[in-house]
Amino acid sequence: MFSARIRRCVILCLLSCCLGGSARGDNWPDFRGPNRDGRISTARLPLRWSEKENVTWKVELPGRGWSTPVAWNEQLWMTSAEEDGKSLLVLCVGLDGKLKHRVKVFEVEKPAPINRLNSHASPSPVIEDGRVYVHFGTSGTACLDTATAKILWTRRDVNLDHQEGAGSSPVLFGNLLIFHCDGRDRQYIAALNKKTGKTAWQVERSIDLTKTPSHARKAFSTPLVVGSDKAPVLVSPAAQGCYAYDPRDGRELWHLKYKGFSAVPRPVAFDGLVYVVTDFARPHLLAVRPNGRGDVTETHVTWTATAQMPSTPSPAIADGLIYTVTDKGGVACCLDAKTGKLHWRQRLGGNFSASPIVAGERVYFFDREGNTTVMQRGRQAKVLGVNRLDNGLMASPTVVGDNLYLRTRTGLYRIEATGR
Repeated sequence: MFSARIRRCVILCLLSCCLGGSARGDNWPDFRGPNRDGRISTARLPLRWSEKENVTWKVELPGRGWSTPVAWNEQLWMTSAEEDGKSLLVLCVGLDGKLKHRVKVFEVEKPAPINRLNSHASPSPVIEDGRVYVHFGTSGTACLDTATAKILWTRRDVNLDHQEGAGSSPVLFGNLLIFHCDGRDRQYIAALNKKTGKTAWQVERSIDLTKTPSHARKAFSTPLVVGSDKAPVLVSPAAQGCYAYDPRDGRELWHLKYKGFSAVPRPVAFDGLVYVVTDFARPHLLAVRPNGRGDVTETHVTWTATAQMPSTPSPAIADGLIYTVTDKGGVACCLDAKTGKLHWRQRLGGNFSASPIVAGERVYFFDREGNTTVMQRGRQAKVLGVNRLDNGLMASPTVVGDNLYLRTRTGLYRIEATGR
């Protein structure tokens, strides 16, 4: 009997581990993955690939867009735009490489201008079981049924002037879909009921920007929820400061002032600290304790890194180490998350928009020219290999199981190691 009990316990533990690993490895719910920080510890991604090696399939995508594919139940969803932004699309590709759905969700008569490095479909979707939510900034927000691709609701009245085009991606929290609206004309954060699309709450940014030039009021970051279910904190970088809200009702908890705007990177969190990038032109990385109230500018910044920080790629974090890469010149850094100490700095070359990921014992950096530099994870800099595809990445990568999905300017690749 004792032996049978042991066997049953072992079986239950193995099932639990397998099910847990599957849940973590088979879904990529937003552009920074299941942990919202670019980390997927269980994946065994390939070290080498090219146009002719370790590419399971490649599919051309209609239109143009920089949104990162999100994955759920063997589907990859992303957005795109045709006719210079007049037709806004939602695309679904199966894990077999076949285009399952192409849905036009919005038509835009006069698309707003965009930055030369941006697209009309840059914010990434967010997905959950049965529903995918897409966001095109001021051009519209929509929810689709993932089984049928039917549009369930749309909103086109949450508007602002991005100046450079939209860049902030939405996030899910409970029954809410939350996104930033930091334009040169208006600065606020909005939460929609994810079932109906109706506004649940909307809060104006509280830092006074009336004396700030209009171009310095915009930002393109994506929020991050930290803390417990009973005391959640939505960390929300904006122009000239970072805010924290109670995501349940939009109540502001604290704000932090700094000089900076147009920053794109999403925050990451580790062991009681949140890491925020402040600016596009001169980005600093701040380590902030997120438990404050009111103005925490002088009280809750633990350390600041000022040299070679990213303007666009979000940091990745694993085992107390933060990995970053600069837009120009591709300078990668590894910092200690607790102290900000620089462990290493390595010039990769190239130019970067996509965010790095940590998978297993490796860190992957993806540039706009088509190169992916693979480095050893840890406190010593070691390049393991450089891989090249014909077109570079603006979108960040997606991982499903042991497969790497890379969206280039023209298509989507499934990359996996063969012969295992």
